[in-house]
Amino acid sequence: QVQLVESGGGLVQPGGSLRLSCAASGFFFSSYAVMWFHQAPGKERELVASIATTGTTTYHTDSVKGRFTISRDDAKNTVYLQMDIMRPEDSGMYYCHARSIIDFTSIRGQGTQVTVSA
Repeated sequence: QVQLVESGGGLVQPGGSLRLSCAASGFFFSSYAVMWFHQAPGKERELVASIATTGTTTYHTDSVKGRFTISRDDAKNTVYLQMDIMRPEDSGMYYCHARSIIDFTSIRGQGTQVTVSA
């Protein structure tokens, strides 16, 4: 079964850390670029970070630069989003999205909830 499963969300205090995981199965993960999206309550989904197939090219949106880090471990078919120095505005759903560099097939996960609150 082709799927992406996010995990690692939860409740954290401002200034704290979480590490999200996006586990892939059922497809050749190494040929997919992967993105993390954030959707705050009542707002549109926004790109937070992305990582190329090689893992050497990454992108982080300005609001998370210096705080969040995307990485991948193809041996484990998993992409991570390390989130540090978290802020209340980081709260919301986080979604993993994989896109093939061969045929541009897209696969999306169901998301994981993050709440940053004292």
